[in-house]
Amino acid sequence: MAFGLEAIDWERPWLAPWRDPGQLLAQRTEGGASVAQVLNACQRAPRRFVPQAALPAGVAYEEHIFATGDVPTRDGLHDFFNGLAWIHFPLTKLRLNALQAAQIARSGVQPERGPARDALTLFDENAALLQAPDVLWDALCAKDWRTLFGPLRPVWQQAQLILFGHALTEKLVAPRKAITAHVYRVLAPERSLAAMDAWLAADLSEARLASKPFAHLPVLGVPGWWADNADPAFYADASVFRTLRASASATRMPSTPADKMPPA
Repeated sequence: MAFGLEAIDWERPWLAPWRDPGQLLAQRTEGGASVAQVLNACQRAPRRFVPQAALPAGVAYEEHIFATGDVPTRDGLHDFFNGLAWIHFPLTKLRLNALQAAQIARSGVQPERGPARDALTLFDENAALLQAPDVLWDALCAKDWRTLFGPLRPVWQQAQLILFGHALTEKLVAPRKAITAHVYRVLAPERSLAAMDAWLAADLSEARLASKPFAHLPVLGVPGWWADNADPAFYADASVFRTLRASASATRMPSTPADKMPPA
């Protein structure tokens, strides 16, 4: 494999949802094909991947994708995982791109992105998606690590955490304890990627993301993802598993969708 893709260990538990077709596509770069070429060879690709040089000077990346349907792609891990995100979450990526393009059309490309566009970028680059019981989500939002990975450790068997952000996935090619995801709670009726994708595409909005509805999770703390976390002392590292600041809070997504909740 080329472009650093040989460093990917496809047996890592967090890469299980990405393995098909990711592992096969990565292997196809061995013959000299570019990342854009191998992504285009996947029948599930929802967009055409083009070399980075196809992006005209002075045109924003997100604006170009929205206008042409072409995704400028560099050879390397970052854009390879971005392509896999397009393949696995096409509706969500289309929704994010439409929201980003709307922001650019409204405000142009500014040095300061603003809360909505900043949150869009954060989600695209570093989000992980969690389906879990309320009790697990509440402990995560509170950064109650002792409870989350102690008494609630068995409850993780009822949860599903899926990487979404391509920068996050790239960083985990070389795992470090401090790598932290911005976790977004998903309330899709099923656990399939297709169901999560459809739910996210309907749920994401500028207002929703600007409210910073994320919880922070050092992902190597997920039970079963890293051998060292079998020892409770793993979570005692306060430089990684930090306590909740008094001024900080994560938005708790209700168990019942807003349009089904009883009136206040």
